Amino acid sequence: MDQIIDLIKNDLKKAIKSQDTIKKSVYRFILSAIHNEEIKLGKELDNDMVMKIMIKQAQQRKESIEAFKLGSREDLISKETKELKIIEQFLPEQIDDSEIKNLAKETIDAVGAESIKDLGKVMPILMKKLSGKAEGKIVNKIVTELLS
Repeated sequence: MDQIIDLIKNDLKKAIKSQDTIKKSVYRFILSAIHNEEIKLGKELDNDMVMKIMIKQAQQRKESIEAFKLGSREDLISKETKELKIIEQFLPEQIDDSEIKNLAKETIDAVGAESIKDLGKVMPILMKKLSGKAEGKIVNKIVTELLS
């Protein structure tokens, strides 16, 4: 259960010893998010729930990077990119679009989806198969293309 949390705590200790302020900040922020979710749910989180928090943290960084690009804030883009790389080391390897497309086709056939109206049938099943290996936005785009 504690595998990911233990890894983060160990990395936090290393970051403190090496005085790496960015890593230290990111690890503390992640542990805080995990702790807050545990309080909210009233129980310890399993690795799947921790992974969802990590994915959410990575997504927030990606959105921030996009926003900072619009504002031409290179300093903040650099900071968020470094934080994203730290978080991504705990995430499963992302799969490419062709693999997503193949899984999407299989899922569409399995549920008998025929049009864009069936998107709601396909997405939950497909996202469960992909579990953290692909961004929902990309998956949604591919499925929408296939159903159109």
